[in-house]
Amino acid sequence: MTHHGEALRQLTKDEDLVKTLKQDYRNASLSSADRAMLDYVYKLTVEPWKMAREDVEKLRKEGFADADILDINQVAAYFAFVNRLADGLGVELEDYWDET
Repeated sequence: MTHHGEALRQLTKDEDLVKTLKQDYRNASLSSADRAMLDYVYKLTVEPWKMAREDVEKLRKEGFADADILDINQVAAYFAFVNRLADGLGVELEDYWDET
């Protein structure tokens, strides 16, 4: 989360938002659509066997098109895959962000 958090901080210029998202996204001030998206991603990441049609329907009700939902799903799945590869191989992240 360090690298992604830094990228989000640079994008949003909102240190408090990034800090809250790192701790627990459910405490962040988010739109209902953003919260629904993160709820979906959290469930897909932590309890994928519990995913159901209703999870997709919640995103549709928040205005996400099927293509958006596919993107959300694929990005979450890709990050889970890559993180498990790196963790399983003991890969350590290198310093990426230049603080200057």
